[in-house]
Amino acid sequence: MKAIIPVAGTGAKLRPHTYTQPKALMPLAGKTILGYIIDRLKAAGITEFVFIIGYLGEKIQEYVTTSYPEVTSHFVLQKDRNGIAHAILMVEQIVGEDQILIALGDTICDFDIENVLHKQGNFIGIMKVEDPRRFGIVEMNENGEITKLVEKPSIPKSNKALVGVYKIQDTQTLFECIKQLIERNITENKEYSLTDALELMREKESLLIPFKVKYWYDCGRKDSIIATNALLLERFGGKVHTSVAQNNTIIIPPVDIAAGCIIENSIIGPNVSIGENTRVSHSVIKDSIINTYATLYEIVIDNSIIGSDASVKGMSRSLNIGDNTEIDFG
Repeated sequence: MKAIIPVAGTGAKLRPHTYTQPKALMPLAGKTILGYIIDRLKAAGITEFVFIIGYLGEKIQEYVTTSYPEVTSHFVLQKDRNGIAHAILMVEQIVGEDQILIALGDTICDFDIENVLHKQGNFIGIMKVEDPRRFGIVEMNENGEITKLVEKPSIPKSNKALVGVYKIQDTQTLFECIKQLIERNITENKEYSLTDALELMREKESLLIPFKVKYWYDCGRKDSIIATNALLLERFGGKVHTSVAQNNTIIIPPVDIAAGCIIENSIIGPNVSIGENTRVSHSVIKDSIINTYATLYEIVIDNSIIGSDASVKGMSRSLNIGDNTEIDFG
């Protein structure tokens, strides 16, 4: 079993933060998005990973090789943004005939992964959503069998969305179907969709078995990543590193404050993650993500993301500030 993790996207919906770091390395409750994915798969016994990199891919490679030297890692560069299906086809030689587990690099899911990995067949993770037009969806009959897969339908006939986790046993069939997509130039917004490839597999009578995930954490937009940070802090709990210097400060859990931070005359929490070596003074912060080496002075913020090396002084605002930024409200 090999894990395939596509992380080649530009993360346009999370700009300005993704100008300087890949979306998969956005911090969440003391880890990165990619860290949560790798840790979960490692715990299930997967030791070989294939990362499909593109935009800022060298940062993904450095993070994985530094943080997870114990796993076998392959890095495949997708130069052109031709979609997830095209990305998966690029790893055909590495995969061979092995089974694969595909986990999109901006998706954190909680499900019975051991059960899925050890069963025979092709398994597709699904969950009910309020607006299925944003996702690939599955249509099912009364017996719970998949009858059709559609990518971002304008008029959905189902509210069961694909969550970005797929366990594929018939890997050669999947690769053949992706090649057919490319030969027939079947695209969605000029990209080859994995949903369309899976639909071709279904038409070839490959059995696709849906399974429900318990939790699906959306990490694609500012508001959703802040909400995901809060959910993860609440579920797993945060921590305040022993090296954090606190003076006249109130901490309202759950929060996660990394090593080397200085917090003084402030109120922090709930639902706040603060990266390493950040300084917060005379401030009130809740429901926010603060990256490394930031400086915050005399501010009141919530529902905010502050990038690395950013400096913010003096006002109450909702912010979305990228790396290497300095703001002084005066």
